[in-house]
Amino acid sequence: MSIDTQELIRICQRLPEAKLVELADFARFLLAQEDDERWEQIIASPTPRPKLNAFLEESARDTAEPLDPDLL
Repeated sequence: MSIDTQELIRICQRLPEAKLVELADFARFLLAQEDDERWEQIIASPTPRPKLNAFLEESARDTAEPLDPDLL
């Protein structure tokens, strides 16, 4: 276990319950940001995605009118 993890555990043991809830909410927020950043990297990647492209083309054919990105 890292020194930072040990320190965080010591801090948590001293906090009142209400502050622990706030800390947990903040930690969840940070994790969600990490997930968002990872998806942004995947979307921005120039890697070819033939299955995704095929799906998008098929979806476009099945749709009566094209999707308007401004409405998404």
